[in-house]
Amino acid sequence: MRLKGIRVERGRAFGDVWLGWTLWRALRLEELCAALLPPGREAVPWAQMAAVLVIARLCEPSSELHIAEDWYRTTALEDLLGVPAARIDDNRLYRALDRLLPHKAAIEQHLCARLGELFALEYALLLYDVTSTYFEGLAAANALAARGYSRDHRPDCKQVCIALVVTRGGVPLGYELFAGNRTDVTTVEEIVSTMEARYGLASRVWVMDRGMASAANVAWLQQTGRRYLIGTPKSDLRHWARELAAATDWQRVREGVEVKRCAGPDGARPSYCAAPSSGGRRKRRCTNASRSGSRRRWPLSPSASTTPADRSTAA
Repeated sequence: MRLKGIRVERGRAFGDVWLGWTLWRALRLEELCAALLPPGREAVPWAQMAAVLVIARLCEPSSELHIAEDWYRTTALEDLLGVPAARIDDNRLYRALDRLLPHKAAIEQHLCARLGELFALEYALLLYDVTSTYFEGLAAANALAARGYSRDHRPDCKQVCIALVVTRGGVPLGYELFAGNRTDVTTVEEIVSTMEARYGLASRVWVMDRGMASAANVAWLQQTGRRYLIGTPKSDLRHWARELAAATDWQRVREGVEVKRCAGPDGARPSYCAAPSSGGRRKRRCTNASRSGSRRRWPLSPSASTTPADRSTAA
């Protein structure tokens, strides 16, 4: 054998796409897509095009044009899927996305059930946040495209907001799209109601950042009996507490409250949280000892309780 005459031709990546293809079948997405997208007159089944899109997103996130012109032919997917590289083009990939979109809810429910079976995922604690993605063009045909707060520092471009719910380990549970000019604080009630309608009511804990904190949101979560952890900026604590006190139902004030000492958020400073008492009328207040030793008084919601979720919000 002449070593100088040996050369490498058409090298292709195998390991990552094989893992993606194995996960695709383990999640039974092949069967689901075949049922949701029955074969017709297309040259390549839509279920296989969906597999190309998902595996490409897992291995090398890029545009559909890059998948068709560069990525697919450099991988072993042609042998795994049995789809020649010549049949993978950007138009077919875009049309596959259009075919998948109407089945969004069914795909999310299938993944929720199957991921729980395979990896023993728990959905008792859900993290919720909002991000955005912008368009380079005018996006005139997109009713949700609008200019708003840009997390990509592109206020000159129209965008849409993506509300994402994930598990404790970061596995996505579902997402929704909102108009690009919608503020995060206005999406909480809609997202919580949508996820519960899709996956049923359960004793979950919703974890959100301070962008979701408002008196109206906390009052709604408390009145409906939901458990939550919401970040609250220290600088806005006094103003936020006053808004919460004004927005909640004051009927419980007539029933009387008693103040109980509980651990502060850092474990060192004491917090005094109000709770219903057996009788009598007392003014509801929450007192936190500052680091300097002085005491600062914060008004507390009449519907507040001494549960861990409520203490973290009030503190």
